[in-house]
Amino acid sequence: MKKIEAIIKPFKLDEVKEALQEVGVQGITVTEAKGFGRQKGHTELYRGAEYVVDFLPKVKIEIVVPDDRLEAAVEAIQKAARTGRIGDGKIFVLDVQEAIRIRTGETGADAI
Repeated sequence: MKKIEAIIKPFKLDEVKEALQEVGVQGITVTEAKGFGRQKGHTELYRGAEYVVDFLPKVKIEIVVPDDRLEAAVEAIQKAARTGRIGDGKIFVLDVQEAIRIRTGETGADAI
């Protein structure tokens, strides 16, 4: 099993969710986040004063998939979240040692 963590632009969340559902991903966890990457934020003008916006709003998506669905899930996220502009985000793939469904006690791929 693999855990996919994706940091994306907030307005792309619905598109990513739909793309993941199309490839058979059943569960998704979404967290509001703030951060910056290479763009290091930007400057804005408010009431005549310039200020730096360091942390930009982002959304963090976490899903756990069986190994055979990894490629399809990553591809779905990549296609749905891409705008072609700086700050589109990142996708991280991690190994999952074990998964346990609390309600039933199911383990492994059955738990996801």
